[in-house]
Amino acid sequence: MTTKIYVPCDAASLSMGAEAVADAIRESGVGVAVTRTGTRGLLWLEPLIEIEIAGRRVGFGPVRAADVPDILAQGEAHPLCLGPVEEIPYLKSQQRLTFARCGVIDPVSLDDYKAHGGLKGLTRAAAMAPQGIVEEVTESGLRGRGGAGFPTGIKWNTVLQAKAAQKYIVCNADEGDSGTFADRILMEGDPFLLIEGMAIAGLAVGATKGFIYLRSEYPHAFRTLSRAIETARAAGVLGDDVLGSGFAFDMEVRLGAGAYICGEETSLLESLEGKRGQVRFKPPLPAIKGLFGKPTVINNVLSLAAVPTILAEGAAYYRDFGTGRSRGTMPIQLGGNVKQGGLIERAFGLSLREIVEDYGGGTLTGRPIHAVQVGGPLGAYWPADLFDTPLDYEAFAARGGMVGHGGVVVFDDTVDMAQQARFAFEFCAIESCGKCTPCRIGSTRGAETMDRVIAGDGEAVDLVRDLCSVMQDGSLCALGGLTHMPVLSALDNFPDHFPNQFPGAARDAAE
Repeated sequence: MTTKIYVPCDAASLSMGAEAVADAIRESGVGVAVTRTGTRGLLWLEPLIEIEIAGRRVGFGPVRAADVPDILAQGEAHPLCLGPVEEIPYLKSQQRLTFARCGVIDPVSLDDYKAHGGLKGLTRAAAMAPQGIVEEVTESGLRGRGGAGFPTGIKWNTVLQAKAAQKYIVCNADEGDSGTFADRILMEGDPFLLIEGMAIAGLAVGATKGFIYLRSEYPHAFRTLSRAIETARAAGVLGDDVLGSGFAFDMEVRLGAGAYICGEETSLLESLEGKRGQVRFKPPLPAIKGLFGKPTVINNVLSLAAVPTILAEGAAYYRDFGTGRSRGTMPIQLGGNVKQGGLIERAFGLSLREIVEDYGGGTLTGRPIHAVQVGGPLGAYWPADLFDTPLDYEAFAARGGMVGHGGVVVFDDTVDMAQQARFAFEFCAIESCGKCTPCRIGSTRGAETMDRVIAGDGEAVDLVRDLCSVMQDGSLCALGGLTHMPVLSALDNFPDHFPNQFPGAARDAAE
């Protein structure tokens, strides 16, 4: 009898030796059939292999090639056995909608995808009027998962109403924020979900062509997406007659060139058109005049990947997850100095404390958690007394933070918050496209002024605050416009890291 064994082939698992583990299993001489999957997102356990035993998928991890003979011989008695994978507490407590198939299926098998509920959303959409698809997405409450949180349905409706012979769907897969990896996990583990979401978007707004703008640092995702697109095209999921609907939609993957600024949607469009990645003035909005001057839907990977569930299960089903104006689930990426880093998908509303303590298990060093940054390199640094804030767009904004792409980075009490504040300016200076003065010059002057603060010049803190205000109000895009967030949150939430500071605003308020 052949034993089925599932071994991940995503970038994180491969970096931890998954290929050697798969080879060891194949060479074991035991009757086994190896299926390569994506990761489940329990990254501290990778490579996490799963062996089908009595109809259950039993997990073992982290596995090295040298462990394979004993695991195959001992089975569930082996010390690395984790029991049924679905019962692992980290995974069991999640609410996986978007990532339900990641780590479960063969990423490039369309039959596997369909066997686990794939294409239900596109099949339904193909039988609907475009306005009906847009209304379904609007009623679901889906908001952009790329950072801004803009209602997806409003963006789609704008493109639907625009009059043009050609429209485009552009997927922003330039996942450049520190501590983020959900896009990569999905593209490497369930690429057909993104393809299905983009095809639904195309039917909804009348677009016949889509582009995935993928960061060049994701070669495994590029290969997986390319294979999946070819398979989908051959099966009629893409092409001149999508699932026999009479509608045409095709797509391709384009690699970026490593510029962080190309994660900004208009800079991305410039790059797609073969130009230098620089931010465009708005208006006109991309929904009116986007790629090659045509109406364009630009959505992040996670936004588009949420759409098939909404169409398959209905807007009300998706809307029932979440809280307030933050509906559905949010893929959270937990990293930094943490014991159990990985992917968490939960409905909006869980607290930051649940994320870093319950899921993360505290710091890897064993020292106290001192700060958490949420939302990438431009996100706010929060101290422990803000950890009970619920994950919610409005709740985070009310406390001077942002959910962003859902990256959560943990720091212990050895972190130097003054250096972190300086890094925000330095990062902006390096990554600025240079088009606007507040970002181009302000970031450089900011790093220089922070050096004065770190050297003990307390009066320079006022200059930092003034500079942050100018960058926030005068920058052309969010790179310069959000640099104030990590800087001011470090100053305000961790004053003991800034000796001899004399912030004028605080001093005047006290007087």
